[in-house]
Amino acid sequence: MSDALVRAESQSLTDLAVQAAIAAASVILDVYSRPILAVTKSDGSPVTEADAAAEKVIISHLASTGIPLLGEESVAAGIIPLLGERYFVVDPLDGTKEFIKRNGEFTVNIGLISEGRPSMGVVLAPVTGEIFVGDQSGAWTGLVVDGRVTEQRPIRIGWLPRLRIVASRSHGHEALEKLCQTLDVESDVSVGSSLKFCLLARGDAQLYPRFTPTCEWDTAAGQAVLEAAGGSVVTLDGEPMRYGKHELSFLNPYFVAAASHDLALKAAREMQALLA
Repeated sequence: MSDALVRAESQSLTDLAVQAAIAAASVILDVYSRPILAVTKSDGSPVTEADAAAEKVIISHLASTGIPLLGEESVAAGIIPLLGERYFVVDPLDGTKEFIKRNGEFTVNIGLISEGRPSMGVVLAPVTGEIFVGDQSGAWTGLVVDGRVTEQRPIRIGWLPRLRIVASRSHGHEALEKLCQTLDVESDVSVGSSLKFCLLARGDAQLYPRFTPTCEWDTAAGQAVLEAAGGSVVTLDGEPMRYGKHELSFLNPYFVAAASHDLALKAAREMQALLA
């Protein structure tokens, strides 16, 4: 396939994922407008009717591509397709706890994995309409209004005199405060769900250390956005975070996302030492 055809296909998949996310957000907001009934899944996490309904909409939008789809709710139901080298990974409602609290800090996440790495990602916050997208052409943000993307503009990682961290010192891992002291972190600007990656991508913060478990559908879309904006995500051994970990039930190791690869590696070393 020529480079031009590869770029055209990539743009087509990005556009399709954006439309799928917008459609899912509409379904989520419909449920959000009514009393919310939540039940507890086998892993102890909450789920609402919005999770399953949104994933169903996303699956229907992406089905025409023929690309396998790994969805959080499908996996919970025991439906795991043969993934291959390229597949979509979807969290239809990332931040269900935030959804139940009605604080608006939840997102629709749609990522595309190519040969074990995120190559495209869409993160949409249904309540605010903020959308973040990253692919081979770069990263951008916009605002979804009446089902259409408006105010689209490119985004890039940014730097400040002192680091800002996307994590809560008061509710995070006990090693987080020590990490903040070591790296001379000025303040935290914590938000829920995959919006953490997006804050880094648009330069509002520079560091997101993760000391607690996540799954591939929690991180793929946000990682794609951040990396397209010039950032980096590594595990605590300094290696790129890989995807397709079927043997680990798609669980991620601890990781750090940062505004540069050098900062990511430095933070990873510090985190590893603090956990030793």
